[in-house]
Amino acid sequence: MNTQPPFASIDAVSKALTSRRYIPDRSLATTVFLALRLGKPIFLEGEPGVGKTELAKVLADLLETDLIRLQCYEGLDTQSALYEWNYPRQMLEVRLQEARGIDKEKIGTNIFSEEFLLERPLLKAIRGHGEHGNATPVLLIDEVDRSDEEFEAFLLEVLSDFQITIPELGAIAAQNIPVVVLTSNRTRELHDALKRRCLYHWIDYPDVGKETEIVRARVPAIDEFLSSQIAFFMRRIRNDELYKNPGIAESIDWAEALLALGVGELDTTTIDATLGCIVKFKGDIDRIRTTGVDNLLNDAEEARAFAASPTTR
Repeated sequence: MNTQPPFASIDAVSKALTSRRYIPDRSLATTVFLALRLGKPIFLEGEPGVGKTELAKVLADLLETDLIRLQCYEGLDTQSALYEWNYPRQMLEVRLQEARGIDKEKIGTNIFSEEFLLERPLLKAIRGHGEHGNATPVLLIDEVDRSDEEFEAFLLEVLSDFQITIPELGAIAAQNIPVVVLTSNRTRELHDALKRRCLYHWIDYPDVGKETEIVRARVPAIDEFLSSQIAFFMRRIRNDELYKNPGIAESIDWAEALLALGVGELDTTTIDATLGCIVKFKGDIDRIRTTGVDNLLNDAEEARAFAASPTTR
């Protein structure tokens, strides 16, 4: 297990994340610092598009290591997450041995060896295999709430000791405990035992100031006033009881789209034409249009003042 923490302080974590255009609050920077220092998984909950998955990607970049991603879904089983045997290749090996005239007693004796093992994300993370050699990887277990309770129980066991047993090969334990990030959109409540293994953090929608900063960081060429307008507009529609609120990812997508269109200031025509960048359900688009896009632009002067304020720069 690694003994030297990669960051000396919470401020160092915050500065490092910001350097990769990921804008954390103090609480999240503290969670990351403690997770790296204590070797504990990070459990991130929040609405879709608020930056949960992105944090794991940025951490892998900062630590100069591999990002190993396990995308969870209903019906995910242990074999798909851990390891499988390459059955077609095993059968081919048996036939080749038969064709070579190898004694029947010896045919197939080697097919349950490393050569025929297919590593899936969990085994790959435990063994530390990747492009960066034996460097401690970042293991992203994404949308764990979509998996079944049986898989959740198996995951708890793996996270407890980072050791698994392959009957044909024996026990395999992690030499370096991976940096683990679990994410959940809270489609179902997870068992307390899994959460207790982790440091928990809820990522909420950002306030106007932070969202403006995020948009500027991710889309550097955007005008300051337009980025503020986007943040104020997103705040308004998130309070409008939509079926699915847009996340920060949609704010960034919208900013890039507006930049591509050469837009310097929001107006009703532009908003109406680009609603598909930020909301993905027809009912939500209809609701925004019924509310009146012009009513949602009432923050324009506030956004202008916000962009001009030295404290927002």
